[in-house]
Amino acid sequence: MSRPFDAVLPAPFGKVGVRVEGGQVREIVYLPESFADIAPADALTRQVAAQLDAYYANPDVVFDLPLATRGTDFQRKVWQAISAIPRGGLTTYGTIARGLQSMPRAVGQACGQNWFPIVIPCHRVVAANGLGGFAHHGEEGFHLGVKRWLLRHEGAMLL
Repeated sequence: MSRPFDAVLPAPFGKVGVRVEGGQVREIVYLPESFADIAPADALTRQVAAQLDAYYANPDVVFDLPLATRGTDFQRKVWQAISAIPRGGLTTYGTIARGLQSMPRAVGQACGQNWFPIVIPCHRVVAANGLGGFAHHGEEGFHLGVKRWLLRHEGAMLL
């Protein structure tokens, strides 16, 4: 089991759990409204909270957080490609896969393993024929609602 969150922050679509360690953000997690808030208790979690709040007010905010190095080489390449998608833009798993000489399913798996959603905007990656899943969850439910909220917030043309 994962250790408890260092902060659970309110978000327009529910909550966001944050884990930090060693002066770096280790993980950001989408959580339903039922999770109890945990106020930021240190400078880094306050910084995460402030940058998330700024993003909720203005989708053009550029995040500047110390992110822990995580994932495989392939995952980091996918996340780098995702980070290059502009606000309001969309791309497909297949497009990223072609650029990395890989397969769409592998890109989808890497998106689902993203430790830093919102900051690394995996919500901007969609299936060729629709929104696709989100955060290793299917094409319905809480997580897909988060994806829809983020895309609407950023002005993306929803499929």
